[in-house]
Amino acid sequence: MQSSIFTKIINKEIPAYIIDETDDFIAFLDVFPLAKGHVLVVPKKQVDYIFDLEPNIYTGLWLFANTIAKRLEKAIPCKRIGIAVIGLEVPHAHVHLIPLQSVEDINFTRPKLKLNKEEMEEILLKIKKT
Repeated sequence: MQSSIFTKIINKEIPAYIIDETDDFIAFLDVFPLAKGHVLVVPKKQVDYIFDLEPNIYTGLWLFANTIAKRLEKAIPCKRIGIAVIGLEVPHAHVHLIPLQSVEDINFTRPKLKLNKEEMEEILLKIKKT
């Protein structure tokens, strides 16, 4: 299996705005966000389909996502943190955490935000401080 873009981020082959990581999981800002603070939570072991994850990794992914979502909610003003698992765009299981003001904020057919490096770094710093 060819390395996914997420595996390249995990292996530090390409840069990313990493919020946190453990031995098994990593969370980083989506560079094509639907909303400011859109985070991807990814198991470090590359498995294409989320329901093919080993049970302990699947459970751990959701526990790690929960921790990141609580930090995200404190850092980014929003009504809720939305969750999406689509699994079509990158062959590596992942969870989207998206700060929501309305249901439209989680519409993946909408144009993505274009944030510059400074805006991304500012968002990252806010989340890392929580």
